Amino acid sequence: MTSEQPADRPVPVRLREALAKVPAYSPGRPPAPVEGMTAYKISSNENPFPPLPSVVRAVADAAATMNRYPDMGVVALTQALAEHLGVPAGHLATGTGSVAVLAQLVQITCEPGDEVVYAWRSFEAYPIVVALSGATSVQVPLTADARHDLDAMAEAVTDRTRLVLVCTPNNPTGPAVTGDELRAFVAKVPRDVVVVIDEAYLEFTTEESVPDALAFYREHPNVVVLRTFSKAYGLAGLRVGYAVAQEEVATALRKAATPFGVTDLAQQAAIASLAARDELMVRVEQLVAERERVHAALVEQGWDVPAAQGNFVWLPLGEDAVPFAQACQARALTVRPFAGEGVRCSIGETEANDRLLGIAGEWLHSRE
Repeated sequence: MTSEQPADRPVPVRLREALAKVPAYSPGRPPAPVEGMTAYKISSNENPFPPLPSVVRAVADAAATMNRYPDMGVVALTQALAEHLGVPAGHLATGTGSVAVLAQLVQITCEPGDEVVYAWRSFEAYPIVVALSGATSVQVPLTADARHDLDAMAEAVTDRTRLVLVCTPNNPTGPAVTGDELRAFVAKVPRDVVVVIDEAYLEFTTEESVPDALAFYREHPNVVVLRTFSKAYGLAGLRVGYAVAQEEVATALRKAATPFGVTDLAQQAAIASLAARDELMVRVEQLVAERERVHAALVEQGWDVPAAQGNFVWLPLGEDAVPFAQACQARALTVRPFAGEGVRCSIGETEANDRLLGIAGEWLHSRE
């Protein structure tokens, strides 16, 4: 190519080859209006409750100084989390949602050619952040009941594995791993491989067998616990998540963080939410009760749905996933289809949940 190349033939810019392997993230669509019907969006696992007044006040107060940069160290929230969790402040790292902290984890552990092991299907961002790093995803199929196959995941670990991701409860299918399963799994993973326990939906779990992830982090230096304020705390629009890890890993995570990524609005909202946790957990209990109601109703209709431990239910529709989502859209209800696999339906307003049940029942009846 020369400087004399015609202007109508621009020289293509050079982009990383790894981008060709990066799948596009499919966000939950906004609810489509249907005349005479209230539209509901249950495709993004959002908390349907509005923010608490105390949290709104904290955000409004923080907005008065948004002409200033936020505290890059997120010191106030880090200290609040340290006290809440009973861990040293130096063992915490924050980011713009747990997905950003996940990306930081991949950045600090993986070089091109390294491997990241995780169950599939699981969180849609996993293959994206792995591919962007130049590393390779090793996807281990779920079991027939949509659960992690931790034995198979342990067998998939090689000398090139740098990171293993355990999403519990699993998004989008719903089941959680048990403490016994996780303990046996961690014992099989080499101690120089980082094991991430992704607990974005922790607060919605009700099974007594779920692991105490913080106990695992205390016992195993290679275990990292990943959490978010987006779901149970209802701060999805402000983007703040965090990791709990031993100091060496937490320090590296803070190095990889986007400078000033966590805004002061997000920090103050998270602090206020921690202070109002008891009030927020009442809402979580209501959502769990709705999830149980919806799950039981689907089973009664005849659906073969896996255990639900998040704030959503999974319909294993296979090739009917997209047609079912279209049927919902025609009734002003937006769900999240995974083509060829199934549909994830967030637990939303009671009216939205009832509409889902109506459509699901009609769907099954039409195929009898």
